[in-house]
Amino acid sequence: MDTSTKVLSGRNALVIGGGGGGIGRAITRGLAHAGCAVAVADADRERAEEAAAEIAAAGATSIGLSGDVRSPQDLDGFVQQSALELGSLDVLVTVVGGQLAFVPAARLHEMRDDDWRLMFDLNLHYVARAVRAALLVFLAQGRGGSIVSVGSITAHSASPMQAAYGAAKAGLASLARSVAAEYSPDGIRMNLVSCGPIATPVAGAAQVGSSDWIPMGRPGESREVADAVVFLASPQSSYVTGQSLVLDGGATAIGPFPGVRP
Repeated sequence: MDTSTKVLSGRNALVIGGGGGGIGRAITRGLAHAGCAVAVADADRERAEEAAAEIAAAGATSIGLSGDVRSPQDLDGFVQQSALELGSLDVLVTVVGGQLAFVPAARLHEMRDDDWRLMFDLNLHYVARAVRAALLVFLAQGRGGSIVSVGSITAHSASPMQAAYGAAKAGLASLARSVAAEYSPDGIRMNLVSCGPIATPVAGAAQVGSSDWIPMGRPGESREVADAVVFLASPQSSYVTGQSLVLDGGATAIGPFPGVRP
């Protein structure tokens, strides 16, 4: 997407999970390039402040926040502080999630209860809490808002060896549809970017596995996720809500996600 048109000029966004490298960092940059002021929340204070400083150096307003997405108090604080320090809040983007960086792949009967709960905390529960907090701000402001969550193609197919992750991401897609049904009259939208394998500095092309099953023959790039998020956050997608924009190089068009095989 060409962000030179500043499609988010005058708007303020909170990105939860945007302090580090990879997808979150690309999204914060994309929003800022599109004219948005950005609050960057990350578990690591130094990373959050570094990301905010990078955006500020490029001429955009930004603040860095730190906390644990599993803490309802921290999540409420992210939303309230963003609205207070930026002057308002128009966009919420949730990025944090994943499985293999947090728990090992396992068949369902071998998965521990603690790992199951962690997958739902990191991929669904915190998003619901953040969305509720943002909805309160959006409704009080009375001018609508846009919510974009980074999801996964596992929401739309089986997720071998990652059942909890896939189930949580499917719940995220359902959450977006419910928000769309309930809050469209208030001018509030929620959409997902459902990603296939994405190569990042942490998970390079070699680490996301073979690309043979992807028609485009390669994993996606963080900037491509950022472009999709900017589109869904901006007025360019003003008639789009409750949807999952699949970003997978055509993989799900020809077959199911292969996942991690036993």
